Amino acid sequence: MSVVIETTIGDLTVDLFISERPAACLNFLKLCRLKYYNFNLFHTVQQGFIAQTGDPSGAGDGGSSIWGVVEGPQKRFFEAEFLPKINHSSAGMLSLVSAGKNLVGSQFFLTLGENLTSLDGNHCVIGEVVEGHEVLRKLNDAIVDDSFRPYQDIRITHTVVLEDPFPNPRGLQAPSRSPSPSAERMKNGRIAADEDIDDTDGMTAEEMQEMLAEREAKARATILEIVGDLPDADMAPPENVLFVCKLNPVTTDDDLEIIFSSFGVLKGCEVIRDRKTGDSLQYAFVEFEEQKSCEAAYFKMDNVLIDDRRIHVDFSQSVSKVTWRGKGRGIEGDYGKLDFNNLRDDKDHRKPNNGRSRTEYHKERKITEDSRVRMSSAERRKAREQRHQEQSERDDRKNLRRRTRSKEKEEQNGSRSKNWQNESVRENSNRERNRNEKRSSRSRDTTQRRHSRSRDREDRRRSRPRDQSERGRSRSRDQKERRRSRPREQNERRRSRSRDQTGKRPPQNRDRKDSRRFHSPQERRRNDDAVGSHKETSRNQRRSPERRQQSRNREDHRMDTHSSRNKSPEKKRKLSVEKSKKQAKKSKRAASSSSDSSESSSESESDSTSSNSSEDSSSSSSSSDERSKRKKSTKSKQKKSKSKSSHKSKKKHHRN
Repeated sequence: MSVVIETTIGDLTVDLFISERPAACLNFLKLCRLKYYNFNLFHTVQQGFIAQTGDPSGAGDGGSSIWGVVEGPQKRFFEAEFLPKINHSSAGMLSLVSAGKNLVGSQFFLTLGENLTSLDGNHCVIGEVVEGHEVLRKLNDAIVDDSFRPYQDIRITHTVVLEDPFPNPRGLQAPSRSPSPSAERMKNGRIAADEDIDDTDGMTAEEMQEMLAEREAKARATILEIVGDLPDADMAPPENVLFVCKLNPVTTDDDLEIIFSSFGVLKGCEVIRDRKTGDSLQYAFVEFEEQKSCEAAYFKMDNVLIDDRRIHVDFSQSVSKVTWRGKGRGIEGDYGKLDFNNLRDDKDHRKPNNGRSRTEYHKERKITEDSRVRMSSAERRKAREQRHQEQSERDDRKNLRRRTRSKEKEEQNGSRSKNWQNESVRENSNRERNRNEKRSSRSRDTTQRRHSRSRDREDRRRSRPRDQSERGRSRSRDQKERRRSRPREQNERRRSRSRDQTGKRPPQNRDRKDSRRFHSPQERRRNDDAVGSHKETSRNQRRSPERRQQSRNREDHRMDTHSSRNKSPEKKRKLSVEKSKKQAKKSKRAASSSSDSSESSSESESDSTSSNSSEDSSSSSSSSDERSKRKKSTKSKQKKSKSKSSHKSKKKHHRN
C-alpha cells in the first residue's frame, strides 16, 4: 500500500509495511485521508540523520493519533508494534516518533543516512521511500540554525492515499476536498516556501560586482574540480601563508626565516628548488602561526630589497599541502569530502564507504538508486517481501536457538534437581544412622566411665582409713620415743626452776595492784619497762640464740639511754664499766660448745637474773616483782604448749 507525500521541494512515494505493522499503518493512512498532515512544517532537519514532521503546530511537541482525533485527547498515543524487527538500514525509511514506552502518535521522520543503529528498537518503522530520493537530498542540504530548524520553510502541501485496505474507525468522516491552511499552521514559519529571495536587493554596485566575481570563481573552481586540478570546488587556500617571489638565487631558507621572524612566530619557511640540480627557483612559501602576523608581513615586506633584489609578497593561492576544506568548512575527511551519510551518532563509528574509494562508492550508490527508480511496484513488493522473509527466517532461527538452549537448561536443571534430591535423601539417611551410632557409643562410654569411677571411689574409701590409722600409729610411736629420749637433766632443771619461782611469788595480786596505784611516776615507768622486758624474753625463748643476743643488746642500749637522761655522770661511768664486764662474760659464753648452747644460754639467763636481782634488791622492791612476772609468764607458756600438744595427740588418736 502506497502514499504520495507532496512537499514544497518535491514529491515522495512511500510503500507501507501493512502486514508487519498493521495498527501503525492504519493510523498513518487514516491521518493522511483526513488531510491531517497538510501544510505541516519540517521543524527538524539534521544533515545525514533525519528530517522530522507531523506536528500541526510546528513546535515539535504536538500531534495526536487517529483515535485521539476521533474519540478525544485521552487516546492521543497508542502502543505500536515492534516485531518483527525492521532496522533503519538505508536512507528514506519512514518511522513514527516514539514518545516513550512504545507509544506513538502522529509525528514521523524520514532517514537521511544509512545504518542509523541508534534509532533501532526505539522508533517504529512503517514504510520506505521508493521514489523521490532527490527530494531527500534537498532536505539534507537545507540551511538550518543551531536548533536544526530550516530558515526557509519546507512543508507538506498534500497527501494522497493510493490504496487503503483498512476500514474507517467509528466517527471518521473524510473531507471531500483538501482544506485551506489555517493561520495556526502557517504561524511558525520563517521564510515562505514560495517566497522569492532577491540577493541583490539593497546592494550597491560594488557589492553586486563582488558577488558576481565570487560566482565566477565558484564556476571556475567547479571546472577545475571536474578536470581534476582541485580535489574540491570549495577548497580555499590557507590565510596564514605568504608567497614570496623574485628572490636572488643566493638567498636561503635561513635568511628568509631571520627576516620574517620579526613579524611573528614561524611554522615553516621553504625556498622551492629544482629536484635535479638543487638550484633555487627564486620563490618561497612562509607559514606563520597567526593570521595577524601574516597580514603585517604582507603589508611591510612587499617591494623590499633582499640580496640586491626587490621581492614581491602576496597571499598564497596554493592548496597542494592543504588538508582542510576552507574557511569555516572544517577539516577534510578520509575521502576528500563530507558525505550525506556522515552520521551524527557518537556510538556508530563505522566508515560509510567500508574502505572503498570515493568514486567507487558514488558509482555504486547511483546504480542502486537507478535500479530502485526503474523497478516497478510489483518488483518492489517482491523485493520487500523477500527482505521481510529473510528477516523473519533469521528471527525464527534465533528463536529456535533460544528455545533449544532453554530446553537443554531445563533438562539439565531437572536432572540436577533429581540427582540432588536422591543424594539429599541418601545423605539424610546416612546422617541419621551415624547419629544413632554415635549416640549408642556415647551412652556405652558414659556407663563404662560411671562404673569405673564408682569402683575407684570405693577403693579409695577403703584404702583411706587404713592409711590414716597407720600414719597415726607411726606418729604416736615417734612422739613416745622423743619423750623418752629427752635427758633427765632438763626435767630436773625445770623442776628446780619451778620451785624457785613458787618461793618468790608475791602474796596476792591485789597488793600488787595497790602498790602500782600508790607508787611514784618513776616507779610506774620502771614497772612498765620490766613488763616489756618480760615480753621480749618470752619472744627470745622462741628465737634462735643469735637473734636472742641481738634483742638483748637492743634492750641494754635502750635502758642505758633511758637511765642516762636521769642519772649523774658518776653513775653513767659505773654503768659503762658494768656494760663492759657483761660484754666480756657474753663473749666467754658464746665460745662454749654448740651442743650445750641452748642449756648454757638458759643457765646464763638465770645467773644474770640472779646477779641482777642481788645487786638491785637493796635499791628497790620492784625488781622482785619483775622476776616473779617473768617466771609466771614462762610457766603459763609451758603449760599452754603442753596442753596444745596433748590436745593434738588426742585428735590424731581419735581420727585413727
